[in-house]
Amino acid sequence: MSNSELPFIRDMFDTIAHRYDFLNRTLSMKRDVYWRREMVKALNLKKGQHGDVLDVACGTGDVALEAFDQCGKAIGITGMDFSQNMLILAKEKIKQKKARTISLLAGNALCLPFGKEQFDAVTIAFGIRNIGDKKGALEEFWRCMKPGGTLAVLELSTPENRFFHALYMAYFTKILPFVGGFFSDNQSAYQYLPESVIRFPDSETFAGIMQSAGFREVHWKKMTLGIVTLYTGEK
Repeated sequence: MSNSELPFIRDMFDTIAHRYDFLNRTLSMKRDVYWRREMVKALNLKKGQHGDVLDVACGTGDVALEAFDQCGKAIGITGMDFSQNMLILAKEKIKQKKARTISLLAGNALCLPFGKEQFDAVTIAFGIRNIGDKKGALEEFWRCMKPGGTLAVLELSTPENRFFHALYMAYFTKILPFVGGFFSDNQSAYQYLPESVIRFPDSETFAGIMQSAGFREVHWKKMTLGIVTLYTGEK
């Protein structure tokens, strides 16, 4: 399995890592915190319950830290990303939080370095659209999940309401690339962002890809007027 976009994507995230959290909060008006909270809730992991969670494309560790806050120390959390600079920032945040049950490693979502049926849940937030072979990645998630486990995928989407769609796309294609490029010193990264979201399959199509990768009980929920979609599926 391969991902031809990997070098470009990895270099892009390495470049913007130092401003990633700031821009996420600013450009989403802090809604990204709520989105991640809802994603972890969808895993239905109870406080004190023992288990293992894998967060793919973990970035600076926000999902892993949210899982730590919601589930407590009984849950073992593994964060994986291919950007070393993102992992460096995640390590520092985890250290400050004293979240010792979170471990980090570098890796590629298309070739997970884990055995079969190892995790009770797998998450990926704002990362699946950067993977060319989406079905291949989903099959890898399915392989390393225990039977009965839950996958949660959080991804940007475009609003369905025609009026709001027009307003959002004006912001997304004009204002966001300018602001993101100004603060991150990487204009191309924030030009790539709206392009990658526009190319992403619609909800029904992506749910079908999840099903073809082996997941059942696939559902999706749109949030914040449809600019983000949360997908869930079970093994």
